Amino acid sequence: MNMKHLIEIAKKYAKPTVVSHYIESGYVAAALETENGEVYTGISIDTACSLGFCAEHGAVAELLKAGGSVVKAMVAVDSTGNVVPPCGRCRELVSQLSNKNKQTRVAVDNDTEMTLEQLMPFDWKATQNRES
Repeated sequence: MNMKHLIEIAKKYAKPTVVSHYIESGYVAAALETENGEVYTGISIDTACSLGFCAEHGAVAELLKAGGSVVKAMVAVDSTGNVVPPCGRCRELVSQLSNKNKQTRVAVDNDTEMTLEQLMPFDWKATQNRES
């Protein structure tokens, strides 16, 4: 699947919703494609007490429920439909799922994609195999 198609899938879910006085959701939506071509989606949850999470985390939870861990491509879009790059926490989460995810294609804006490894050039996990 190409990145444009993955973006269109994510756009379907980027629908801001006020859930309650304390919670809003859907300002960002994410779509992850696995190495098998399956797609998992998630939405952001924003809370008054900072207990919410990013859309990518929701998509990863769906991926894990299905027994997957390898992400071929990922994208997040805001409520206007524009691609937003994953935050550091989301990059770290996906990188820890599988060593193969270094090669995950990540949309960083509407026209640019790069690998997760390019976004995390000095990954702390690489130091875990070094001898002191």
